[in-house]
Amino acid sequence: MSTLDDLSVLDGEAARVAVVIDARAHERFARYLALLEEWDGRAGLTAITDPAEVQRRHFGESLALLAVLRAEGLLPVGEARALADLGTGAGFPGLPMLIAEPALRLTLIESNGRRCRFLETVAQELALDGVRVVQSRAEEAGRDPALRATFDVVVARALAALPVLVEYALPLLQEDGVLAAPKGSRADEERAEAEAALRALGGTVLASRPLPLDPSMPPQVVLLVRRSGPLDDRYPRRAGLPTQRPLR
Repeated sequence: MSTLDDLSVLDGEAARVAVVIDARAHERFARYLALLEEWDGRAGLTAITDPAEVQRRHFGESLALLAVLRAEGLLPVGEARALADLGTGAGFPGLPMLIAEPALRLTLIESNGRRCRFLETVAQELALDGVRVVQSRAEEAGRDPALRATFDVVVARALAALPVLVEYALPLLQEDGVLAAPKGSRADEERAEAEAALRALGGTVLASRPLPLDPSMPPQVVLLVRRSGPLDDRYPRRAGLPTQRPLR
């Protein structure tokens, strides 16, 4: 059992994926971990409450995703790329990515008001200048002129199956922007099921990359989907329709 002051698991995860955590980032991760514990009962933030597991499952997976996106040239070190975390919940993977790469311009999109208040508190207490919190459903975010077609990269962790996620996320991307979607054992099936959605939204699957996780964890891949065509004004459809009637 780890304590809130023990960030050895985080240090190990960061070293394993070659993401440098400097002293300031270390302090921010420690405070983030403490805020998660303080707020969890009020906001229902995460089912994972053990500090070591938060570091491994939430912080570690987020840093692993950052490492993949750096390796693909999508989020180069020190560059101010526009990143959206769709359905971010308690801030994963976006906030750990920003803590490790403060040059990012991060938008956290979350529909739950209590979680948004938590995210705003984290941003304030950690003095994170490059973050904004938007309370919105995914469908509404994709139609918001302030958000539509504005991001270089969109990430979404365990938000929806790929046919639905494509409809949510691709309208947020600039042309040639990329959706990065971590997926588990059904990645290949979801990719096949998303063919109609990809055609409708002008998306192309660029690659499937292994997510470099702790070997004790179930394997995941990151599906990288580029928006390579014009946006259709019909998408995303109104709230609820993408999940009720996925594009097939």
